[in-house]
Parts: sequence; C-alpha cells; structure tokens
Amino acid sequence: MMATPETGLLGVLMLLGLLLLGVPIGAALGLVGLGGLSLVLGVEPALIKAADLVLETLTRYELGTLPLFMLMAHLCFSSDASRDLFDAAARCVGHRRGGLALASVAGCAGFGAINGSSLATAATIGLVAIPEMRRHGYSDALATGAVAAGGTLGQMIPPSGALIVFGIIAQQSIGTLFTAAIVPGLSQALLYLLVIALLVRWRPALAPATPKADWAARRQALAKVADILVLMLVVILGIVFGLFTPSEAASVGAAGALLICLWRRRLTASVLLQSLEDTLKTSGLIYVVIVGTLVFSVFISVTGLADATGALITRFEGGRVPTVVLMALILLALGSLLDGLALILIATPILLPVVTSLGLSPIWFGIFIVRAAEIGFIHPPMGMNLYVIQGIAPDVSLSRIFRGVLPFLAADFLHLFLLIVFPALALALPRWLA
Repeated sequence: MMATPETGLLGVLMLLGLLLLGVPIGAALGLVGLGGLSLVLGVEPALIKAADLVLETLTRYELGTLPLFMLMAHLCFSSDASRDLFDAAARCVGHRRGGLALASVAGCAGFGAINGSSLATAATIGLVAIPEMRRHGYSDALATGAVAAGGTLGQMIPPSGALIVFGIIAQQSIGTLFTAAIVPGLSQALLYLLVIALLVRWRPALAPATPKADWAARRQALAKVADILVLMLVVILGIVFGLFTPSEAASVGAAGALLICLWRRRLTASVLLQSLEDTLKTSGLIYVVIVGTLVFSVFISVTGLADATGALITRFEGGRVPTVVLMALILLALGSLLDGLALILIATPILLPVVTSLGLSPIWFGIFIVRAAEIGFIHPPMGMNLYVIQGIAPDVSLSRIFRGVLPFLAADFLHLFLLIVFPALALALPRWLA
C-alpha cells in the first residue's frame, strides 16, 4: 500500500531537507533509501536488498577506475602540474589582450583532464592565475569569472569523476562516456575563450596587454609540461581508440604520474603517503555516495515515482526538444541549490527512464546531466566555484565575482541548448569510432 509515487516524492523531499541541514550526501541517500524500502517492503527485505547492492557494487571491476584516476590527479598536483600548465599557456598567449584570462581557461582545461574535479581545478589554477592577472592590471571581475567558469571544465574533459559515477549508476560504458565528453568539453572551452575575446574587444581596459615572451621562453615552458601532456594524450586517446579499457587507462595514468613525480624529483615518502591518503579518503567518500544512491534509486523505482514523473513530463505536448528543455530548466533550478554530484545522483534514477522513453541515448543523457550540474557550480545562489574563488581573493566582493561570471554563464546556457538541439555533439565521435 505504501509503494506509491507519493511515497517516493516524500522521500525526495526528505532527502532535500537532510541535504539542506548539512547531512553528508552519501549518508542522506542511504538513510532515506533504506528507510523508504523498510516502509514499503519491510525491514528484513530492505536490509537484504541493501546488502546485495553493497556487495554487488563494491565487487564491480570498473569501480577500480575511480581511485586510480584520483591517485593520478594527486600525484600530478604534487609535481606542480597546475602551475606549469598555466605558465605554458601564459607564455604562448599571455601577450594578447586578455591573454592571461585565455591562459587561465586553457590551464583549467589541461588540469581538468588530469584532475576531474571542478572545485579542485578552480582552486589550484586560481591560486596561480588570479594573483598574476591582478598584478598585470586585469579587472577583478574578469580574472575571477574566467577561473570560476574554467573550473567547470574539470568534470567535462575526461577522465571525469562525475562521468565515472554516472556510468556506474546508469550501467553505461565509462569509455564511451569519456569519448562522448571530448567534443562537448572542447566546445565549452572554446566558448569561454570566445567570451573573453569579445569582452576585451568591447572593453579593452578589462585586460591590459602584457609583454610578449620570446620563443626560447615559450619552448622552455612547453618543455616543462611535455611529460604531463604526453600522459594526458596516452590516457585519453588510449580509451578513445580502444587500446585499453578505462580501468587499464587509470592504471597507466597512475603509473605515469608516479614516474613523472620521480622524474621531476618530487617523489618522496611523505608525498607518496599523502597522495595515497587523499586518494583513499576521496574514493571512500564517493563509494559511500554510490552505494547510497543505488539504494535510493531502488526505493524510487519500487514506489513508481520514476514512471509517474516520466508520464507527467511526456504529457507535455511539445515534442522531444521542448520536453528536454523543460528537464534542463528543472535541473538548473535544482543545481542552484544542490551540489553538482548530489544533483546527478538524485536526478539520474528519476529522469533516466524518461530520457530512454523519449528515444534518447543514455550516453547523451550522461553528458547532458553532467553539463547541467556543472553550470550549478557558477550559478547563484549555490555557485560553489564562486565561493572557492572568493577564498583565493577575499578582498573581491562576492557580488563582483557573480558579475564577472555572468558572460560565461550565458555561454553555458547557449552550450547546453546546443547540446539539446544537436545530440550529435556528444554522440557523433563514439559512433564514428565504433
């Protein structure tokens, strides 16, 4: 009698309430999912189902991808990859008007490819780039806005932790998701570069010109990041062309990062132990979130909320594109209140059946929902990247940072709309390589 969509909706509202109260997302998902299953199925069946999910999830081979990519990111961070990537981009394009802002986005794209975290990308590149831009007379709004927006590239350019989590929950190929994310990730970065170019053309005072580095300085800066770039290409192209699986690619990435640390003479016992400790902490937290999400998704499925939501959305008489636009508006509204990963974990069990009923690819939906969630990192009132940037530049008001990110936010909305209208942006490359 309790297995009704109303029960599922009550569970979602309870979950949102727990999150707003500050309960960790993994615990909130697990508590609501287990409590709901106990109410609907009974305590003993709920415990048995939850135990089966935990055992089945933690023994999945592809789950090993996540900690290995995390280890790769922590080792690369220890080798000063973020500073070197920004410095190389600044030497190449820094002399152009707005060049340091362009270099910030390029640095975020490069570091995002080895890190896979929006917050970490914004924080690490921001620590290097924002003081440099302000020292050269850049507008505070442009400097902070470029880094905050560039940080969102961390989850779109593979390898991406969010796509790994989505692939596990939705039971989709992580390698295909990584391949599908390449074109949207690069086109997102290009739109950010276009925004900067238009802003400095419209208002040149935003970004004064800086001295041009000679070719010797450029070659020296590029040589410092050659090892990181080679590692990135090996990992990404290896997955794209099927040379190895995502799990094997993660192993190659972690081993390559270890060798780079050794080559750069940054590998010490303390660095290695700290990287392993950080990897275990982060991976453990994400594993708890994944298990909690799967328990919650079973609860949602049993109550019939997903089917009811699908029927409600498909009742919207507007065709496929307007229906997906409606879903995007819902995700953007929730993304202004929830953390990006929380949004993905809550919305996937509810919306994925709707997407498949519309005849759309789950792979496309993975790119779409991660893209929508990433906008939440720079979308008020949550905008977690913006608060990270204010922590780096505390003398810049939050309102000024919000104003600085608005042009990039407009580009994000345009990019999301293009992804809806032209699904081939995400699907063409995987199909071509199939």
